[in-house]
Amino acid sequence: MAIAAGLPSEDAAVSVGVPPMVGARWFREAGGMPPSTLARSPKPPSGRHLSFVEREEIALWRAQGHGVREVARRLGRTASTISRDLRRNAATRGGLGYRATTAQWHAERAARRPKPAKLATNAALRTYVQDRLAGAVVAPGGASVPGPAVAWKGRRQGRRRHRRWASAWSPQQIARRLRLDFPGDEAMRITHEAIYQSLYVQGRGALRRELTARLRTGRALRVPRVRSRGRGKSHVAPDAMISQRPAEASDRAVPGHWEGDLILGLGSLAVGTLVERTTRFTMLLHLPRVPGHGDGARAKNGPALAGHGAGAVHDAITRTIGTLPEQLRRSLAWDQGAEMSEHAQLRIETAVRVYFCDPHSPWQRGTNENTNGLLRQYFPKGTDLSAHGADDLAALAAALNSRPRKTLGWRTPAEALDEALRSAQTGVATTS
Repeated sequence: MAIAAGLPSEDAAVSVGVPPMVGARWFREAGGMPPSTLARSPKPPSGRHLSFVEREEIALWRAQGHGVREVARRLGRTASTISRDLRRNAATRGGLGYRATTAQWHAERAARRPKPAKLATNAALRTYVQDRLAGAVVAPGGASVPGPAVAWKGRRQGRRRHRRWASAWSPQQIARRLRLDFPGDEAMRITHEAIYQSLYVQGRGALRRELTARLRTGRALRVPRVRSRGRGKSHVAPDAMISQRPAEASDRAVPGHWEGDLILGLGSLAVGTLVERTTRFTMLLHLPRVPGHGDGARAKNGPALAGHGAGAVHDAITRTIGTLPEQLRRSLAWDQGAEMSEHAQLRIETAVRVYFCDPHSPWQRGTNENTNGLLRQYFPKGTDLSAHGADDLAALAAALNSRPRKTLGWRTPAEALDEALRSAQTGVATTS
């Protein structure tokens, strides 16, 4: 129950009075699933299930000759609910049709838990699922390709490690494909959740735990949903999300709102990009390797030496955007990458408020994404960015800023920025 509430397995163990290592071992042996012996007591039937009283009404109205839709309308249920109950729970012998007591008995019997696992009782279905989870990779000539030899160790292999080769269909792909391969055989049906439970809950006695290594994630344990929801970027606070950005940034009415990102090249080298939303003015960040990179084995949890860690990006933005007048330093939109984890210090030093886009939402930085596409003309993917120094990047930024843009009425970004600066200075002079 403590794990279901979102606690780590070690903290959950302490809360029930056992050593942390014991709790971690219990969690691992259970495959990340709660044991059936710890299941909550059965709840009373919820409103989504038909009650015995409702079934008595159905039997009465059906005997009077009312149709399915009329019965559903009178009960306040959908017609599909009534039709399903008539089909599943009607009397099977004696031609009695639908009787409330018989239907209630059928429904209660079907609701009993635990049920025998479908994969444990259906050998053909189990073979089909196993072959598509762990079937051999086959060359065009028909010979199987074994791939790397990886021993099963009861946990995830980890990053940058060899994984077992297999056909590796996902449980959802298997469940959906069954309908195409066996269109008329209702016995060859299973849900993807049932496959996952058979993999992770060994008490169901269907699939071997080792088959979890064939899943795309290779995860040997299921992650509790509450715990996964609690994960996230620790440096991203709710008040720093892009939905909190001022409206003036969305309509591009006021210059000074920027979008930023990193362009990656060969060997994890990067170039930072900053684009002003109103004028499309572009500035490039030089992010060279940090001294000490490549001098030895990389220290675990050590400083980022590739050049685009949080410290390096913070320093580059401070140097670059700090040269601008204050009215052009209003906000900066970025994705949720760890390179922006020092955004609070950046705001103190430059007065630029950083807002983070939602995960997997590059369109929220559309101006920057478009500019990155233009820059790929000079920095194709997979090329070595170490050949370009700070002067080279400044020259490329000047080239982009001197191109006329259709969205600016064929003015250049440099001209649009200059006009915005003159307008701001004129406004200040008039006010004073």
